Amino acid sequence: MRVLITGGAGFIGSHLCEFLLRQGAQVVCMDNFVTGSRDNIAHLAGTPGFRSVRHDVSEDIVVDGALDWVLHFASPASPRDYLELPIQTLKVGALGTYRALGVAKAKRARFLLASTSEVYGDPLVHPQREDYWGNVNPVGPRGVYDEAKRFAEAITMAYHRTHGIDTRIVRIFNTHGPRMRPNDGRAIPAFATQALAGEPLTVFGDGSQTRSFQYIDDLVDGVWRLMHAPVNDPVNIGNPQEMTLLDLAKRIIRLTGSRSEIVFRPLPVDDPRVRQPDITRARTLLGWEPRVDTDEGLRLTVEWFRTRLTR
Repeated sequence: MRVLITGGAGFIGSHLCEFLLRQGAQVVCMDNFVTGSRDNIAHLAGTPGFRSVRHDVSEDIVVDGALDWVLHFASPASPRDYLELPIQTLKVGALGTYRALGVAKAKRARFLLASTSEVYGDPLVHPQREDYWGNVNPVGPRGVYDEAKRFAEAITMAYHRTHGIDTRIVRIFNTHGPRMRPNDGRAIPAFATQALAGEPLTVFGDGSQTRSFQYIDDLVDGVWRLMHAPVNDPVNIGNPQEMTLLDLAKRIIRLTGSRSEIVFRPLPVDDPRVRQPDITRARTLLGWEPRVDTDEGLRLTVEWFRTRLTR
């Protein structure tokens, strides 16, 4: 099996590169290193079957040789990134997905789109099922990411229906683990680095908004299972164990042994109040559910940040 992974040097993409190489696949990792990092794939250099290509997938994509899969994971994915890179986020969601689908069509390869729980926006249905259409502000600051992914899903299904491409759509809920960037603005990296430095943990709003956190190994397992299942409609992959951000901050303080205090700041515009996946479809069609205990996953992530910050 030969696989093109766009965004392959990112947090999730690099774990997929590593996993697929272990399965015996040949992997072409494509990244422009705007939010991805060469450090994430440095340990794969020299691995038989691995190739790294620097390229912006919003431009024409050229890959020599046959491909069996195109996994499209390229995109800024944290609020800090897509608020600082709004045009690039829209381009990679629209043009990047178009280019990646074009490669899949030309190579007669199967295609998997990394979508997101953000397509549900600030949901009015809880927990979120795949048949919920969402509550998104298209002109708000977060809309550049939400709508880029919603467009990406639409064009993926259009290529499936029009050109017969065998496509998959994974809607990824909050995921954490090694190789997250300490300064990417998401809750777990922010809380972990603040707690380890003995600084106050910054909680936005009153901390009552909820999220559902899964460990990276569970996500990779879900993607792998989806690749092998004849499912063209979107599938949620996430941990249905919901918690408030205030509870998350307290857990990370406990796991780090920190004496940090918690401080509260104004809630960002359009910040979702709740986020919890309904994973009935993943359980039924893929035989998947998260296996890594929440506290164990958080412990592994915190320990990774600890090693990074003490270098």
